[in-house]
Amino acid sequence: MAALLRRLAHLFALVGSAVALLTGLMTVVSVAGRALITQPIQGDVELTQFGIALAISLGLPWCQLRSGNIIVDFFTQRLPLRQQGWLDGVGCLLLGTMCALLAWRTGTGALSVHQAHEQSMILELPMWWAYASLAPGLALTALIALWQSVGHFTGRLAPVEGEAAAVAAAAGDTA
Repeated sequence: MAALLRRLAHLFALVGSAVALLTGLMTVVSVAGRALITQPIQGDVELTQFGIALAISLGLPWCQLRSGNIIVDFFTQRLPLRQQGWLDGVGCLLLGTMCALLAWRTGTGALSVHQAHEQSMILELPMWWAYASLAPGLALTALIALWQSVGHFTGRLAPVEGEAAAVAAAAGDTA
């Protein structure tokens, strides 16, 4: 399971990075076009909003897998490792639950927006595309966080400081 989650998160992160890169390049071309020939890319703001939202949602699973989320451990850093692991498990469980709810509601929202035939203002792109594109990243983040919570509760995952190494070792990653 760890290897599959890792591969999927890695793939999502690569696709999200490519989307962010293309969005950045499109923005540069649009700004240059506006400055040099007074002709920006039509709908550049809409495309930027869609692209960056997609890139962020696709990057969330990798961030969660690598324990890249910000934690505040000021009050818990002196607790025994077992209690820290349990608290990390609770945090993963809460995050997984929240991401699962967001994925579900985003999918439901996509269906609702599709039925309403809503479109973006300038390019008239179907708005459901933007909603639907967010759900896979949120769903994978939920799966990873829930898997990690089980690992923390059973003691198979170390507290967050060593979690990236524990996840990599469980996935067979030696790097």
